[in-house]
Order: sequence, then structure tokens, then C-alpha cells
Amino acid sequence: MTTERLRIAATGRSPEVDFDFDSGVLRLKGESYPDDVAAFFGPVLGALRSYLGESAPQPIRFDMELMYFNSSSAKALMNVFQMLEGAAKQGRPVVVNWYHEPDDEAMQELGEDFSLDLQHVKFNLKESPAGGGR
Repeated sequence: MTTERLRIAATGRSPEVDFDFDSGVLRLKGESYPDDVAAFFGPVLGALRSYLGESAPQPIRFDMELMYFNSSSAKALMNVFQMLEGAAKQGRPVVVNWYHEPDDEAMQELGEDFSLDLQHVKFNLKESPAGGGR
């Protein structure tokens, strides 16, 4: 069973990644517009794929706390959500918490759009607390 934790520090162009595979709590936080999206998200998608394939079917909570992401990052995020949807379809409880600033209608709408593609994942739109972080 995978017992690793994937942690990648945020940069000016890429989000913090904190995937605690032991607890089933996965988090992306910050902004995502890396110069090379494939190079950044490749290890993230690979680690998630391994985790979903090897681990016991414990519940998963995915906290999506991105303030901004570009279209290339959106494609990578769709891959993440498709993997989570596949796990949920096989009976694994998966919850996605999509955080957005209270006045950020664009990010709220993006969350709503992503949620339309997910039939088996519980998808929650949540306002970020004042001051940005939790």
C-alpha cells in the first residue's frame, strides 16, 4: 500500500501540492500557470494514479483551493477529476471541496462546470474564509 506523501511547495506560478495518501486528504492550493504544465502535473497525476491503484478503498477528500489556473492547468485538473470519478464509480467515497473567494464568480462558475462531469463524486462549492487560506 502506498504510504507516501506528495508535497510540492508553491511557487509564483505553481500551486502547493499536499497529498497525504495515508489519511486520504489531497490538496491543491494557490495559483496554477506553470511554464511547463506537463512537467509539473506529470508527477502529481502519476502519484495519484499509483495511490488509487494500490491503496485500500478509504474515503478521499480532495480540497481544491486554487485562486487562479490557466487553460493548460484546467486540462490537468480534469485528468485529476476523471481519476477521482473512476475511483468513486468503483464504490470509493470521494468528496471534492472546491473553494472560491466570496466575490469570485468566475472561479465559482468553473467549479460548477467541473462538477457537471462528475456523477459519482460528491462535489461541494465552498466560499474560502476571509483572508484567503483556511
